[in-house]
Amino acid sequence: MVAEIKSLNEECGVFGVWGHPDAAQLNFFGLHSLQHRGQEGAGIVTNRNGRLKGHRDLGLLSEVFKDERELIRLSGEAGIGHVRYSTAGSNSILNIQPFLFKFHDEELALAHNGNLINAVSLRQELEQDGAIFHSNSDTEILMHLIRKSKQDTLIDRIKESLNTVKGAFAYVMLTPDALIGALDPNGFRPLSIGQMENGAYVLASETCALDVVGAEFVRAVQPGELVIIDDSGYRIETYTDQTLLQICSMEFIYFARPDSNIAGVNVHTARKNMGKRLAEEAPVDADMVIGVPNSSLSAASGYAEASGIPYEMGLVKNQYVARTFIQPTQELREQGVRMKLSAVRGVVAGKKVIMVDDSIVRGTTSRRIVQLLKEAGAAEVHVRISSPPLKYPCFYGIDIQNQKELIAADYSVEEIREKIGADSLSFLSVEGTVDSIGLKFDAPHNGLCMSYFTGDYPTPLYDYETDYMKTLAKIRESKPLMV
Repeated sequence: MVAEIKSLNEECGVFGVWGHPDAAQLNFFGLHSLQHRGQEGAGIVTNRNGRLKGHRDLGLLSEVFKDERELIRLSGEAGIGHVRYSTAGSNSILNIQPFLFKFHDEELALAHNGNLINAVSLRQELEQDGAIFHSNSDTEILMHLIRKSKQDTLIDRIKESLNTVKGAFAYVMLTPDALIGALDPNGFRPLSIGQMENGAYVLASETCALDVVGAEFVRAVQPGELVIIDDSGYRIETYTDQTLLQICSMEFIYFARPDSNIAGVNVHTARKNMGKRLAEEAPVDADMVIGVPNSSLSAASGYAEASGIPYEMGLVKNQYVARTFIQPTQELREQGVRMKLSAVRGVVAGKKVIMVDDSIVRGTTSRRIVQLLKEAGAAEVHVRISSPPLKYPCFYGIDIQNQKELIAADYSVEEIREKIGADSLSFLSVEGTVDSIGLKFDAPHNGLCMSYFTGDYPTPLYDYETDYMKTLAKIRESKPLMV
């Protein structure tokens, strides 16, 4: 399965524009640059003369909008878009965003990147009060809270609702009068503001989307902030002062595109630094360094540079394998891996190879890649991981909410090495990861959320609390990892 090629599943991506005559096309371009954050579905809602209309469907962006007439139909001067990976809610068209709501007194579209950790209890309360849900996505909860609020203005109703939901969220909302963005009190997910030459404003999950549409970076939305964009420009308001910056470290390690900047740090540079630090922490005698395409290439180049060992292209990724290649047997799944990745026999045969990857989740993918390299004639395969062992579940939007999916929660480094068939295995330390990313904020881990590696969560876990305590107890009873 493709899901096993890279065992982490990406975040969602959000995009919005206000004040551009080709808002739908601009959303398409912006979302295309965010496609790596979600491939299960996509949608766009636009505002034309105060009326909202949208289109959404399952599939890649190019599949959802393969009929160019859909973009023409969505003509307007403002719009928001979304590419989806389902962190909460099943893979159904009913869960594809943006959600478009038309009430007797207002219209509003909503898209969300992240995961609410009190969604179950909030939904139960809302349903008991008569709310009817059309999806099983946690995103819809915010709209019910907004409608339920008794505050006088829409902005005040949104603020009250944002103080009710808990967890990770970067929201973009579209009304007939404004484009609105909001970030959770910890800033788990990135959200940036850009401006185009014609004065139009853009909101995007990553700065790479600003670059694609030709927008100049203005500023990042900060934890607890609300950005309101309308014909008069943009303004920033806060809905809470109870904030603590904790940017998801996996954005730097894996999720974000290397040409994006987060909190002033270039993602490629951070990954290259991780590779350099890894070479210092875990040196090994070898003939070459190779990276697992695509997110590990930056770290591999850093490892090669710091170690003085040549960087080579030992693995090639086939960019055109079907996205939904799922087969019923183990043998066919193994073939799926071979379709996705190939070892370059002429490069690795007879060589001692350092294989740099960004993470190990289940271990199945690493085992298959090591096997590919050895079948291609590699004399030795030394695996180096440019992040610490993933031992703890994530409740903030990454699809690793179950401890049984994490091989490092139950096995030592040496046991993992044996399982994946590597000649040696080492992970980057927590300190090395934080130092390599290089944020300089007065907050734990310099403003990074490292909970997947340390088990220290920056917020209460609300609906997940009971399950987490059971998980934590099990992990702490297991063999300690020596990194």
